[in-house]
Amino acid sequence: MKIIKDEIEHIALLARLSLSEEEKEMFGSQLSKILDYMEKLNELDTKTVQPTSHVLSLHNVMRDDLPRPSIPRDDALLNAPVHTEKFYRVPKIIE
Repeated sequence: MKIIKDEIEHIALLARLSLSEEEKEMFGSQLSKILDYMEKLNELDTKTVQPTSHVLSLHNVMRDDLPRPSIPRDDALLNAPVHTEKFYRVPKIIE
């Protein structure tokens, strides 16, 4: 499936990318190859294949949530550009 230049420019606009003419040609060629491959995959018979959300069976890989001491407030505020005695200072965003 050949992607035309207008489609590449539209995709670049949506992605907020500014592309040179060479990049438009290169990405157009690459996207066309990807879409051709997807068309080839569509030829496969997948009627007997069960749908999956992930190719590997995943189990909960999170560690147990155990209480432990927190970082001291003074240490947490060390990297803040502006802070008061106890809090981070941030610019006002609501008028």
